[in-house]
Amino acid sequence: MTEINARKYNDLQKIINKFEILTDITIELTSEHNTTAMLEKILFGAISLTNADGGTIYRVLKDSIKIEIIYSNSLNMHFSKSNKNAVDLPNIQLFNESGQANFKNVVSSSYHQDKTLNITDAYDTKEFDFQGTKLFDAKNNYRSTSFLTVPLKNHEHETVAMLQLINAIDPLTQNIIPFDSVAQRFCESLASQAATVLTKQQLIITLEQMFESMISLIANALDEKSPYNGGHCQRVPELTMMIAEAAHETTEGYLKDFTLNDTDRYELKIAGLLHDCGKVTTPEYVVDKAKKLETIFDRIALVETRFEVLKRDAEIALLKQQNKVLKQHQLIAANEIETELEQIIARLDDDLEFLKICNTGGEFMSQDKIDRLQSIHQKEWQLNGQTYPLLSTDEFENLKIARGTLNNDERKVINNHISATISMLNAIKWPKHLKNVTAYAGGHHERMDGKGYPNGLTREQMPIQARAMAIADVFEALTASDRPYKSGKKLSEALFILEKMSQEGHIDPDLYNAFIAHNIHKKYAEAFLPAEQIDI
Repeated sequence: MTEINARKYNDLQKIINKFEILTDITIELTSEHNTTAMLEKILFGAISLTNADGGTIYRVLKDSIKIEIIYSNSLNMHFSKSNKNAVDLPNIQLFNESGQANFKNVVSSSYHQDKTLNITDAYDTKEFDFQGTKLFDAKNNYRSTSFLTVPLKNHEHETVAMLQLINAIDPLTQNIIPFDSVAQRFCESLASQAATVLTKQQLIITLEQMFESMISLIANALDEKSPYNGGHCQRVPELTMMIAEAAHETTEGYLKDFTLNDTDRYELKIAGLLHDCGKVTTPEYVVDKAKKLETIFDRIALVETRFEVLKRDAEIALLKQQNKVLKQHQLIAANEIETELEQIIARLDDDLEFLKICNTGGEFMSQDKIDRLQSIHQKEWQLNGQTYPLLSTDEFENLKIARGTLNNDERKVINNHISATISMLNAIKWPKHLKNVTAYAGGHHERMDGKGYPNGLTREQMPIQARAMAIADVFEALTASDRPYKSGKKLSEALFILEKMSQEGHIDPDLYNAFIAHNIHKKYAEAFLPAEQIDI
């Protein structure tokens, strides 16, 4: 092989090697999802292709160019957002104070000219202002000589970033040399592919941000729909993540193999924000039912009117009787009638007060209260000569509700929100990394013993994330102070109920243990509960 052929062969081999490097870099870029790491790979890939000593990656902003990463091999320098040596350097302005394009700086000039600038020696050019570079060199005993500045342009020919390489090194002599045309073309090829990947990554980030904003909007709208549930759709996701992290940190027992990565966390966060999206179909009068007799309004006012009629009728009847005996000069009998009237009014007032107490939701109603309700239900009143029951059957059935304020039909309506949630979420074509959102969000009303709804799933049929959300939903409801039918329970009382639910197969006992062991109750209380509820 002649010397010329050998040289051609070596040059060809170098080009092939550069192609292999470029291919490897491109493959790495397409699999990278972290923007800062992606920028570092672009810079280090370009340094490898050109055998440069170092370089800088810039991000293009509206009116300036921001330094993202600086690297120098000989100076052992590496500044970036991803490491502890992150540095806040001033941006390079694209325009001067008069609004004219800045052609003094080589990077901004490359941007405005929309082309690669290849400078052989920064100390031997008057076209650009390298004063800052020279000050840097003097301070660090360095010599910035050759520069290669390349715009990274996306598919719309917009410059999204800038790549600048400094000091090409001859691999044999280790001397600083200019960047040759082959190195420049490979660097431009890398820049083109890198810009496409960067644009795709930014598009994905933008879409994710828009998607998450829309989900947050739905959650906020659900909280705004009811003045009594404000914050529920925000607090439950927070608490769910806290419980899931506690499970992730558990190193023994049932949960020891449960782990979360960033993708898992994002998926669970989205599920948490959407866990009650089906409530958009639930009528407000059910969601906001503060009293047992409430529909569009609280019907206790109608009951009060009837009692007033009864008192009026009793008073009229007894006054007529009293007037009659007074005409007969029977003073004692008149006094007895007055006493009887006072007793009747007192009994009616007592019954009405009892009904008002019954109208307020609670956790339990004793049989003697139900019997008294039944007795009042059987009483009658009159209007325009017509006789009516003092309490209608519907009013009686609502007033004897044992827990909360919802009757059976209303509870079915509100319970249907979870079926609506599942139906709505199933209608969405979820990407692979969010494929479990429906299972997590749709399972937060299931029980470990299979007595939950809507599908009666048992513990092992539910993912751990859904079980964590079930605990979050219960604990948030117990401690929430914005419910229409109850005040928020103190922390000790809420934990007592939660422990009992764990023992009775309502919630996951292992997750409950992690909840307590990692003090999630205290962390949540400090973040979301008023001081008067925190009693432990």
